[in-house]
Amino acid sequence: MNIALIGHGKMGREIGKIALERHHSIVLIIDENNKHDLNSQMLKNIDVAIEFTNPESAFGNYMTCFESGVPVVSGTTGWLSKFDEVCQICKNNNFSFFYAPNFSIGVNIFFEINRHLAKIMDKFDDYDVKIKEIHHTAKLDAPSGTAIRIADDIIAEMNRKNAISESSQSLPDAIAIESIREGTVPGTHIVKYENDIDEIEISHAAKNRRGFAMGAVLAAEFLKDKKGVYGMQDLLKLNF
Repeated sequence: MNIALIGHGKMGREIGKIALERHHSIVLIIDENNKHDLNSQMLKNIDVAIEFTNPESAFGNYMTCFESGVPVVSGTTGWLSKFDEVCQICKNNNFSFFYAPNFSIGVNIFFEINRHLAKIMDKFDDYDVKIKEIHHTAKLDAPSGTAIRIADDIIAEMNRKNAISESSQSLPDAIAIESIREGTVPGTHIVKYENDIDEIEISHAAKNRRGFAMGAVLAAEFLKDKKGVYGMQDLLKLNF
């Protein structure tokens, strides 16, 4: 495939390396220095664009690619207030979009375990639930998109929780998310259920960026020649 990398930070470079290992071609690289090159002329021979930028740029990047008929795989977080709008634009115009807050295969297995555990714990209302997420100091958004996804999945399965609290302190109807930024941590997410007797904890800790990058390239391979909106559940076919 001919791939455009939109965003060429640490993640973009790792994605490019894996794409080349899998015998794809990186035809276009967009970063802070050449944003003007993201246009229909430069995109005309692109099979899939992989977009990891920032919340302010993401929506415009998607629209430029869609208008050029280029499918988009995106892992940018912090823009989800426009998610429904992007999905509707895709469906109305037969565009192609693959979004995940986290492309790690391990994290997406973790999502499934989290949902299943929340369904069980809904029956035991003496347990409170908290989330902790730890990332490197360069990560701008907090809570992380992954932590929000974890919380949303718990809320969907648990009647007593209906909101997110960006605090380490729990509320009866809200899930507390504690966000920590330290060092070069690629990403750690912990879900803890606790009552006066014991605690139950599940966690996922990334060792490096390779798992996220591999998932993004697999998503690009999956999306080529498809129409519509997809996510990691479609790619991995994970479901309890």
